[in-house]
Amino acid sequence: MKYTTYLVSCLLALFVCLPTNAQRRLMLNSPANKLQLAEYAIASLYVDTVNESKMVESAIIKMLEQLDPHSTYSTPKEVKELTEPLQGKFDGIGIQFNMVEDTLMVIQPVSGGPSEKVGILAGDRIVQVDDSIIAGVKMSTEKIMSMLRGPKGTTVKVKILRRGVKDLLNFTIKRDKIPVFSLDAAYLIDKRIGYIKINRFAATTHKEFMEALQTLQQKGMKDLILDLQGNGGGYLEAAIDIANEFLDKKELIVYTIGRKNPRSEFQAKGNGQFKTGRLVVLIDEYSASASEIVTGAVQDWDRGVVVGRRSFGKGLVQRPIDLPDGSMIRLTVARYYTPSGRCIQKPYEKGIKDYNQDLIKRYNSGEMMSADSIHFPDSLKYLTQRLQRPVYGGGGIMPDYYVPVDTTLYTKYHRQMSLQGMLLKYHFQLIDTHRNEWSSKYRNFDEFNRKFAVTDEMMQKLVALGKQEKIEYTDEAEYQKSVPLMKLQLKALIARDLWDMSEYYQVINESNESVRKALELLKEKDFDKLFLKKK
Repeated sequence: MKYTTYLVSCLLALFVCLPTNAQRRLMLNSPANKLQLAEYAIASLYVDTVNESKMVESAIIKMLEQLDPHSTYSTPKEVKELTEPLQGKFDGIGIQFNMVEDTLMVIQPVSGGPSEKVGILAGDRIVQVDDSIIAGVKMSTEKIMSMLRGPKGTTVKVKILRRGVKDLLNFTIKRDKIPVFSLDAAYLIDKRIGYIKINRFAATTHKEFMEALQTLQQKGMKDLILDLQGNGGGYLEAAIDIANEFLDKKELIVYTIGRKNPRSEFQAKGNGQFKTGRLVVLIDEYSASASEIVTGAVQDWDRGVVVGRRSFGKGLVQRPIDLPDGSMIRLTVARYYTPSGRCIQKPYEKGIKDYNQDLIKRYNSGEMMSADSIHFPDSLKYLTQRLQRPVYGGGGIMPDYYVPVDTTLYTKYHRQMSLQGMLLKYHFQLIDTHRNEWSSKYRNFDEFNRKFAVTDEMMQKLVALGKQEKIEYTDEAEYQKSVPLMKLQLKALIARDLWDMSEYYQVINESNESVRKALELLKEKDFDKLFLKKK
């Protein structure tokens, strides 16, 4: 009884402070007051002890679920994990690694990073961190990462197993800021065509892009393939900065409108460094948000040709709202629109479950195999800014030139080998055995790319490794169908470990149909007329 009296007296004291009866009634009847009163009553009167924080967290999550698929709640830990890749750096020891048979294997130390400075090499295996054995104990990758990461300036002791060295090696590493790069690759495909792949739009993306662009231009690049396949987005500012490099002064890049947010426009400054070269942008069903902003601006101004498949369709603007305990609400406050007026966001009125199954529905409808399966109503028709070409809204960006999913090389056997990590596992065995030999034999990547080939003997050993995991093929034709792709993937992985991700993509892009289509278009003499062909 005394708890009820206390609760009521507290609320009455609050209401008395309100100056008018109308304001008191408004507060009494407000949804916010109802929610607060319910939480206060449960915390004060419920028969058992309750976890208030967890209860409030659950209420917030349920409220956001009533809104849209992109209004979300993140715990303090999740906030850190989400923001680190976009901020472009984190504190750690500076290695690229992979888990091989319950052992952490160093793929490459970050150039100039803490691990490289103390002498850790590619191929080293970390078996102990401080006083904890991490090899052969089935410790989670997340747990190991938490042990290696830590504030800048702190130290961590590791024990290393190195091939050819009998005893374990001891290193003390002083943690530092480690860069997180958002460009996966930048290279010349031929003397005049450059290729740049962006994996996310982060705080450092524009700087990385400009460095890559200038390097390629100095080498003679005239035309550019900008690969945004699989790029799920990131910071709006980064997307605007990238689009600015392609457009003329005062050309609209994107605008936003929300119920409580008036129209806000973002225009090009006119100081871009690639405003005249021929441009092809690659997208697929996983290209979203910031990727769609860049692509939409390029397409709507007839600045370049878009190649690939219809993009994801995320055009909702989230505002981060920091909460006192370090958690965060990302609340949708507006929608993105391309220069022609297209809303990027795909429909979500049928609920989050239906929304999340959109890509599956695209496969089932045949959209991934044929552009003829995609139909847009005339009500969603818009016109580009210069050539008045028809483009369509309704969710995502539809490419100018459609490229279906290539299923010719993929088989059940290949899927099983990939899903169970056989290609990765075997490539680690190869690089572990032959790293020094191949590093000496091939003076640079170009020589490796010309001369190196995965042999039939290597493939037989890969097949034997698969058999150990009960992965076998029963159809020789199915196996032969998979061989070219598996050889290419193994070669690309080896190139990555001997050099870096840029070299990986130089190899693997040989099988990328969208890259092939982009090259075909760029080699046409009447490239500018490609736009008119699609009118």
